[in-house]
Amino acid sequence: MCHFTQRSSSSLFPKICNVFWRFHHTSSSHLCSCSKTISDEKYQDPFQLGRKDLKNLYEDIKKELLVSAAELKEMCDYYFDGKGKAFRPMIVVLMARACNIHHNNSKEVQASQRSVAIIAEMIHTASLVHDDVIDDANSRRGKRTLNQIWGERKAVLAGDFILSAASVALARIGNTTIISVLTQVIEDLVRGEFLQLGSKENENERFAHYLEKTFKKTASLIANSCKAVSILGCPDPKVHEIAYQYGKNVGIAFQLIDDVLDFTSCADHLGKPTAADLKLGLATGPVLFACRQFPEMNAMIMRRFSKPGDVERARNYVLQSDGVQQTTYLAQRYCHAATREIRKLRPSPEREALVHLTEMVLMRDK
Repeated sequence: MCHFTQRSSSSLFPKICNVFWRFHHTSSSHLCSCSKTISDEKYQDPFQLGRKDLKNLYEDIKKELLVSAAELKEMCDYYFDGKGKAFRPMIVVLMARACNIHHNNSKEVQASQRSVAIIAEMIHTASLVHDDVIDDANSRRGKRTLNQIWGERKAVLAGDFILSAASVALARIGNTTIISVLTQVIEDLVRGEFLQLGSKENENERFAHYLEKTFKKTASLIANSCKAVSILGCPDPKVHEIAYQYGKNVGIAFQLIDDVLDFTSCADHLGKPTAADLKLGLATGPVLFACRQFPEMNAMIMRRFSKPGDVERARNYVLQSDGVQQTTYLAQRYCHAATREIRKLRPSPEREALVHLTEMVLMRDK
């Protein structure tokens, strides 16, 4: 495992956690609003800039999933319908261009870098399929889940197949360093799922546990994919660190906002049921911050909201507290850290697009 991946391990989270708890006591007058994060520089639309490199993305993914069994093919193609935002591949190709320009002013994305974007989306989708089975979810992206249509056993196999196809595509790149970096993502996904199954009684440990789980389940994929394309485009380890740290911070912020939306967005808009995490027994950022104001939530957290009425009571406590605001503020802190990192690269439209992408993460409503 590379040096700076190790620095993102669980040993960091208790130290970070103590700092975060101090934010809880910050008055609302000091909380920066999303509108204040907009850069004064010329706006660069990340999706517009990334469109060229993402053309035919889903068609290329389907080529990686060639299989003779009609039912398995239908299952594998189900989420690769071209209607997704392709958020992760878009970050990857923008990072590739930003690093290439920084290194030698090359404005083209290498074929191997684009392959990383494809692999990232495949790993992400396979993890969603498996998550839906574990959570017994019935909707994803506004439509029924694979496990609801085809059953749990076939859904697990479809997720496995997508992951195996991603591994084949990864091996085809032919770079052992890149293979090592991206297989770390798969390990983190598994470890993150195990972390989600557990809980901590001590408040500081509980928040550290939550942040570590968030990194492994969400941010590791973005961080290591960004690192991979930086390695392919630039030999400087400092650039690899910048790419990794940007992806890590954006990834954690993305999940924090996702956890906020679970309390603030309607089910139809979000594309999945609201309060879903509470129903799964999970205490996310808004809950953990709310617990500081409503200590009676501790017992509910420890029993994973399993008693009748726990979910609704916990949701009401969160909405009465400043848990949503504090979690949003924490996401802003991560986005500011991501911006500081990416600005270390040479100026380019892609660099500015990555800056503005942090603002989009904060302002998204689904």
